[in-house]
Amino acid sequence: MTLIRKYLFSASFAALVAFGSVPGIMTATPAVASEIKYVVNGVPVTSYDIQRRTAFLKLQHRKGNLAKEAGDEMVDQTLRAAEIRRLGIKISDKQINEAFGRFASSNKMSATQLTQVLQQAGVTAQHFKEFIGSQMGWNQALSARFKAQNGSMSEQDVVQRMLQQKGSKPSATEYMLQQVIFVVPAKERGQIGKRKREAEAMRARFSGCDKTREFAKGLIDVTVRDLGRVLAPELPPEWADQIKKTKTGGATTVRETERGVEFIGICSAREVSDDQVAKMVFQSEGTKDQQAEQLNKTYMEELRKRARIVKR
Repeated sequence: MTLIRKYLFSASFAALVAFGSVPGIMTATPAVASEIKYVVNGVPVTSYDIQRRTAFLKLQHRKGNLAKEAGDEMVDQTLRAAEIRRLGIKISDKQINEAFGRFASSNKMSATQLTQVLQQAGVTAQHFKEFIGSQMGWNQALSARFKAQNGSMSEQDVVQRMLQQKGSKPSATEYMLQQVIFVVPAKERGQIGKRKREAEAMRARFSGCDKTREFAKGLIDVTVRDLGRVLAPELPPEWADQIKKTKTGGATTVRETERGVEFIGICSAREVSDDQVAKMVFQSEGTKDQQAEQLNKTYMEELRKRARIVKR
């Protein structure tokens, strides 16, 4: 495994509705006959689709004409789905279900409880999963578009551009990292507390990367991975802050993941400045929310301009 960003534009996925603020009692939208409201390149968007998206927007406490906004969102989602297929991007049911489970867990719910909340609110788990799949696929499409626009620049071109804009070549911290995983299979998640205590005990003994495998001997289902050279812009969002504030020879706090519980050891850290770093910093800056929003806006305008959208 390499330690990389799971999603290029994770902010859009992280901005999902905060279910902690959902009232305890809700009534599902009554079932009515479904009508076709839009036809997007031959694909129908129904009143039922729009009703579920409207309910989803209400959970996010959005204001305004939610029915119109929901219709617009469903048209956009249909356009994105076609583009995702065109690019050959495939998001598996397993990936979507795992993301659904992580979202439930982050809101202190089981997947079953989250399903019930969505059903009661008139959203349904299926609609939310379709939204998740669309977001995951679209993030990959945006990533591909961003790389196509910026990846063709040579490291020297990027350095010259950055020197013109900022006056100096940037530097970044280069980390040598080690990942320690206390594996907990899905069917044994009840053991997570015990495994977390074991991981905490090992982390307390951690004083550098040279003895980690020795400490792991005799422990069941513990994996130690040398992650090699990782520059600060490459750090995944879920680990970045912890890694940056941990001193060399130390380890991050233990956290639960889909694999079990794990922590990251900081073998070494040093400041480096070269053309590769300059290009990476430039591309990393291109993924900030403002640039991501602009790329998303431009891409969607392009898709809408080419599309045949008929409102019924």
